[in-house]
Amino acid sequence: MARKPDDKNYKVIAENRRARFDYAIEEDLEVGLQLTGSEVKSLRTAQANIAESYAEVSEGELWLVNSYIAPYPQAMFPHEERRRRKLLASKREISRLWNATQRQGMTVVPLVLYFNHRGIVKMKVALGKGKKTHDKREVQAKRDWNRQKQRLLKDNG
Repeated sequence: MARKPDDKNYKVIAENRRARFDYAIEEDLEVGLQLTGSEVKSLRTAQANIAESYAEVSEGELWLVNSYIAPYPQAMFPHEERRRRKLLASKREISRLWNATQRQGMTVVPLVLYFNHRGIVKMKVALGKGKKTHDKREVQAKRDWNRQKQRLLKDNG
């Protein structure tokens, strides 16, 4: 989903920048989250981390595991910081994700946690296959070469 400049409510809360480096992303999917009130209040202040988290399908439901949402100090009923949170997706999408993880050895990786244009918390998850070390080195070498090339062009041009 491309960000539109007139979307006042669109706001990125947390991003997993390492995911695209560690995984070869096949496809991505937008899902909702089942949250408590204090979690949403805490997310409004952008106090979350999804870098070490992953999603799993268990008992026909999609769960976000090991994500961190900071406690909200003014909450009357505080939430658990690293609890498993249910991700909301259709049964067809969940079964497709389950097939990919169980049969094809892929991983469901969270990419971005954000408020959409309506102000609702959404998460973009992706199906990815883990990269090997030599693949990561290859990507890094290509990135370094492109930087070097841009520097040379800038200096000579």
